[in-house]
Amino acid sequence: MSVPRPLAPISAEATAQRHGRFGGGAGPRLFLLAGAGFAWLIPALWNPTYFYALVIWDGILILAFLFDWLRLPRATTLQVKREWHSSLSIKVASDVSIAVTNPNARDLKIDVMDELAPSPWHSLRWLRVIVPARSTESVAQKFIPGERGDIPLGKVYLRYRSAFDMAERWAVADLQQTVRVYPNFEHAGKHSVYLARSRQIELQMRLMRLRGSGSDFESLREYREGDEVRNICWTASARRGKAVTKTFRVERSQAVWLVLDCGRLMRTRSEGYSKLDCSVDAALCVSQLALYSGDRVGLLAYGRALNQRVLPGRGAAQLRQLVEQLAVVRTEAPEADHIRAAATLLSLQKQRGLIIWITDLAETAMTPEVIDAAGQLLSRHLVIFIVIAQPEVKRQSAIAPDTPQQMYETVAAQEMVFRRELLLGRLREHGALCLEVAPHQLSAAVLNQYLSVKERNLV
Repeated sequence: MSVPRPLAPISAEATAQRHGRFGGGAGPRLFLLAGAGFAWLIPALWNPTYFYALVIWDGILILAFLFDWLRLPRATTLQVKREWHSSLSIKVASDVSIAVTNPNARDLKIDVMDELAPSPWHSLRWLRVIVPARSTESVAQKFIPGERGDIPLGKVYLRYRSAFDMAERWAVADLQQTVRVYPNFEHAGKHSVYLARSRQIELQMRLMRLRGSGSDFESLREYREGDEVRNICWTASARRGKAVTKTFRVERSQAVWLVLDCGRLMRTRSEGYSKLDCSVDAALCVSQLALYSGDRVGLLAYGRALNQRVLPGRGAAQLRQLVEQLAVVRTEAPEADHIRAAATLLSLQKQRGLIIWITDLAETAMTPEVIDAAGQLLSRHLVIFIVIAQPEVKRQSAIAPDTPQQMYETVAAQEMVFRRELLLGRLREHGALCLEVAPHQLSAAVLNQYLSVKERNLV
């Protein structure tokens, strides 16, 4: 099952309007010729008559400017359209083009600037397009979104001139719209194809040898030495006159919940990605694999309140719904309410299921609330508790200090590392599967842990 690609954003079209107080200005050729006119000042140093030549020259340029200005069409005659050619994903280049329709009788040289959303990988710039008379031309550019969710886009600004290049008019088209940026599909596809599918084949081969270890009834067969007596089907044995035993298979319809912490600790950024972005990518990868394996997948993203909630389901429609909800997951400034998230899971999921909880730990003297919240789930569910590591802290803890300042920093880092191990060890003692993973390794770690759980039939 591949990740369903959402549709590209709808196109936006509007009529241009005059921009600025005067709606235009001098063209580049006018500035060039005006600068060249100062050459008359050189002979004027010896003969003042040449000052009149400079005045005449400037008068000719003013007349040429007015002539070219009047020949330029009004801004309201231009039609501007923004077109998207693919869906938007964070940190993935998407093609967007601006088409300008010129119904006038003269060719126009137009500079276009599209006011797209700010991004670390995209900067606003002017693009040049030549639009012949009574035709439409477009100019394309690459846009790399810097964040997920619904982002606002601004207006499109135009500067257009004729071939005479003495004057230019300014225009603006109100193409403001809101588009949705989705998680990184390329990242999810790479992990799903090159890692998950190969492990899935290996897992299925091993599961073929696990008949009898699951709880889903599969078939009946003659009793063999070594079979458990409790698995004998006495009604079938009575009909056939010989012992018949039941065989079982590993369950393929388990509930898998993806729980994402959206609190302040997940706002930390590295290489343009926040910790929550990495968590969303990992959730998309594992949801695709779990649905492919036959499990039902649900989502719970929470901050101080429950932000996104998708009940467990299966199929392509469920995956599309998960993609839509993961796209709008956002971090919050306050600490997340972990206890409420755990209580919600206990009320929504009565039967035993697999909880994949991705979070981070606050560095406090007290036990973090998320540890107590995850502990409440262990009596009923299997919990994969994943903490996003802080690589810089581990690097600092391994440094041999040379100065008192470095010694204090190293000791503090070692205490933080030891405390995290102590907290995770407490959860492991109660049956949780705990991992501390660097942000860039999160997707691969979650996939491997999920497949390990399926292989060992732990749920």
